[in-house]
Amino acid sequence: MTTDKQTPPPFSPRRPEAFSLETEKTVAAPRKPQAFDEGFTVVPDEQDVFLQASELGAAAELEARPRKRRFSFGKLAAAGISAFLSMAFWLWADQIVRDLFARSDWLGYTAIGLLALSALALVVVVGREVLGLMRISAIQHIKNEAESIFPKDSPRQARSLIDRLETILSHRPETAKGRAAIAATKDDIIDAPQLIELAERELLSPLDARARTMILAASRRTSVVTAVSPRAIVDLAYVLFEVTRLVRAMAELYGGRPGTLGLIRILRDVVAHLAVTGSIAVGDSLAQQVLGHGLAAKLSTRLGEGVINGLLTARIGIAAMDLCRPLPFKALKRPGIGDFMSDILSTTKSPS
Repeated sequence: MTTDKQTPPPFSPRRPEAFSLETEKTVAAPRKPQAFDEGFTVVPDEQDVFLQASELGAAAELEARPRKRRFSFGKLAAAGISAFLSMAFWLWADQIVRDLFARSDWLGYTAIGLLALSALALVVVVGREVLGLMRISAIQHIKNEAESIFPKDSPRQARSLIDRLETILSHRPETAKGRAAIAATKDDIIDAPQLIELAERELLSPLDARARTMILAASRRTSVVTAVSPRAIVDLAYVLFEVTRLVRAMAELYGGRPGTLGLIRILRDVVAHLAVTGSIAVGDSLAQQVLGHGLAAKLSTRLGEGVINGLLTARIGIAAMDLCRPLPFKALKRPGIGDFMSDILSTTKSPS
């Protein structure tokens, strides 16, 4: 049986050919240089509103620093008047006791006992205030020393600083794991800057998380209360109450535990920082941040005021965190106002 096989036609390769492409090359004539002298003015840097706005936004995120304590004649006058008034009080008390003894002995002894009890209570109050100021000063001293540590410094100095930091934070249960981790590296050879960063991560990381929660909670409460309150005086009173409570809680969180004078000192530093950075004028910077989220047409006037008050509370909390934190932000990221923006806005919109 035979099969017919079809054989393909022989392959004939195509011969190369030349093709001419006609392209029109349009060359534009070069433009003659011209001088634009009319209609343009150079604005100096100090008058450039865009440059000033960028600098204001950067300054609002500067880390808060405590004010330097300097001699002033106002303090000297206050100390002199206080001493004079105390001497006048004791002279008046002495005359009262003498008059009571002249009437009856038991009245005189009762007055002496009351004065002794009052003096003892006053000594306790003053001692607590002094201890609070000493704790705040110790935290600032540790922070300044940590900022000045360079690789040339010995790890022994860094270990001493960390020991003092652990003593201040020993009452916080959140630092127990971090203290154990640092104790495990006691025999390791670590440079001084790395030791400080290790202490920051292990000891302050849980406290920073707690501080963020406190700032967010205070900002949310301020936003909601000021958004529904009927009077501006109520807004102001509640903001002052919430800010004072937040600053005290922040100081206690990082081991400060200030008294009344220490709290006033921290509040004064916070207000000074906000005044220097321009954050106290919330009408421009915070309003721009709120409007930047496209909420101008969505929020009412009262809700907008609540948002701005909440953002101001958050900014005050961040400044208080900077002042009360015993170590500068090196290994960890410093929180900014943008970290609380979405949460505050969502909380303020929820009541509507």
